[in-house]
Amino acid sequence: MKYYKPEIECAPRSELEALQSYRLSRTVRRVYENVAPYRKKMDEAGVKPEDIKSIADLQKLPFTVKQDLRDNYPYGMFASPMKDIVRIHASSGTTGKQTVVGYTAHDIDMWAECAARALVSVGGTKDDFIHISYGYGLFTGGLGLHYGAEKLGATAIPASAGNSMRQLQLFKDFGSSIICMTPSYAISLIELMKENNISKDEFKLKAGVFGAEPWTEEMRKEIEAGLGIKAYDIYGLSEIMGPSVSCECECQCGMHICEDHFIPEIIDPDTLEVLPAGQQGELVFTCITKEALPLIRYRTRDIATLVYDKCECGRTLVRMLKPQGRTDDMLIIRGVNVFPSQIESALLSVDSKATNYFLEVDRVNNLDTLEVQVEMREDMFGDEIKTLEAYKKKVKAAIDSAIGVGVSVKLVEPKTLARSTGKAVRVNDKRAIKNKFTK
Repeated sequence: MKYYKPEIECAPRSELEALQSYRLSRTVRRVYENVAPYRKKMDEAGVKPEDIKSIADLQKLPFTVKQDLRDNYPYGMFASPMKDIVRIHASSGTTGKQTVVGYTAHDIDMWAECAARALVSVGGTKDDFIHISYGYGLFTGGLGLHYGAEKLGATAIPASAGNSMRQLQLFKDFGSSIICMTPSYAISLIELMKENNISKDEFKLKAGVFGAEPWTEEMRKEIEAGLGIKAYDIYGLSEIMGPSVSCECECQCGMHICEDHFIPEIIDPDTLEVLPAGQQGELVFTCITKEALPLIRYRTRDIATLVYDKCECGRTLVRMLKPQGRTDDMLIIRGVNVFPSQIESALLSVDSKATNYFLEVDRVNNLDTLEVQVEMREDMFGDEIKTLEAYKKKVKAAIDSAIGVGVSVKLVEPKTLARSTGKAVRVNDKRAIKNKFTK
């Protein structure tokens, strides 16, 4: 199989836009009639359902943000009665209330189809054994790919996460051919294989679908070499659906969006104006087939780029390039937009075993400064000063080249940063962002 649904995946742009326009107008009327918060937003914007006749009218509609879901927690944004809701998922809720997502039976079937498309796009067939190591539960990852595997007719192996030695044993015993997991977990499995002298040749793996966290091209190369597979990027968010909103094809040149279900836009996060194709900005989605929670112009906060050129794989569906960061973690250093993901990629290009880093922005004599603190590995702590200095210079050169702004680099002792990784801190006038490598 090359395509799961070729009449959609390879449709002419004119046919696709006609379908989107029809589904958009129906969805807008439905949410206006059934979702009080949307009706209020549209009335305040002076927009009625009859004003939305095609996708050209999309910009007339107000945006939706995560706070809207929290303000109407848990079910206030649902467009279907609770008697029709067959499943509930929710975000992790690390800041404030969880964002709750409901699904009708139709929504589950649509989600499964999108996931089946994703699996086919990476070379999956009904003869494959799909090993799913995403978590099962309120998190959308595990069940999303599970239902996709079953929709495809493949064999789903619901391994979930954890018990790593058992995962490797299942790879071998069950004949797993496609794995679905976070990229950081794949890296940890590769390290475990090295520690236990387990060869990738013992497995029948051919491909992996990796998502749920940021990862770099350097990590892709490490995963592909370590497991002997092709590693593909998949994108999703619970508010829109879950994994398989978009996924790479075998060309690995961007993730094809399921445009018959989700209309993407790129906006300037400051002016909220829609940007031309090919420009980088904030990714926005409108759901046009969901019944339970059809979000309109939902601001993802992810920074991405859309590419409309026909892909070499034959698909005409728009591709989104790997998100380069988020609007809520973007730094502006001397007029240049800098994302932690850029710095992470540069660090990993120098040292694939790097662990934690810390970014500290200050203003000295009216000039922004950026210090990158890099945690040394245990095995580096006994190195000679000249060796550490050479390492530091190499890291600095890589980061300067990646972001186009000069930084200072400071090496700190092992485990210095790990104790408080993930906490945002402010020191006097300083702004700091702390991140953990996705390894």
